[in-house]
Amino acid sequence: MDRMLVVVFDTEKKAYEGQKALLQLDGEGSIVVYAYAVVAKDADGTSTVRQSDDPGPLGSLVGTSLGSLIGILGGPVGLAVGASVGLVAGSTVDLSNARVGGDFVDDVSKQLLPSRFAVVAEIQEDWTTPVDTRMEAIGGIVFRRALSDVKDTVDDEDTAAMRADIAQMKAEHAQARADRKAKLQEKINQLDSKLQARLEKAKEQRQAAEQRAKTKVEILKTKAAALKVKAAQAGDVVTD
Repeated sequence: MDRMLVVVFDTEKKAYEGQKALLQLDGEGSIVVYAYAVVAKDADGTSTVRQSDDPGPLGSLVGTSLGSLIGILGGPVGLAVGASVGLVAGSTVDLSNARVGGDFVDDVSKQLLPSRFAVVAEIQEDWTTPVDTRMEAIGGIVFRRALSDVKDTVDDEDTAAMRADIAQMKAEHAQARADRKAKLQEKINQLDSKLQARLEKAKEQRQAAEQRAKTKVEILKTKAAALKVKAAQAGDVVTD
């Protein structure tokens, strides 16, 4: 299952130990780490990304949810964090992009207080014990949430309401006097523009979700191949 993971620590040293443990679990095949970052909550309440994975093609594609969550946790001033490390917290900071619920953000925010640190990661895990055991041993407080699917369409009720308004105004426009037609047409155009923008956003979200899914498949294939090679090498050592 794909999940958003946040582990809060009271010192920076422990946060880096948590990061190391997370990557070790990935190397062992217990979990898959798609993207991660070590985040510091500064004294003024904003967030700073201290370290992240390589912001190359794979990291930048799957980092969208991660970057959005970091931006939300960072508050209004912290929304631009991550720009230098390939995250997109400055441009996409709503919950639909973070793909977690507001209650999850609230729970994390209650623990990620000023002068605390966190490892934030987008992972795949089949069971929670490996991560929990390693992180709790270091003193981390673990939060996780399954990532929600990106909606295939925008909110049906809102879209239907906008279409209904447009239809009604067009009906009025057909029967309106000449001096009224121009004003009605302006309103129709404005509402239609908003509707098209919502539909375009939904299309972009679908395309981004499809690309993330393809990228994650490639990551899984790469890691599976690496584990196969590692197992084969271990077998050679034993037989020798």
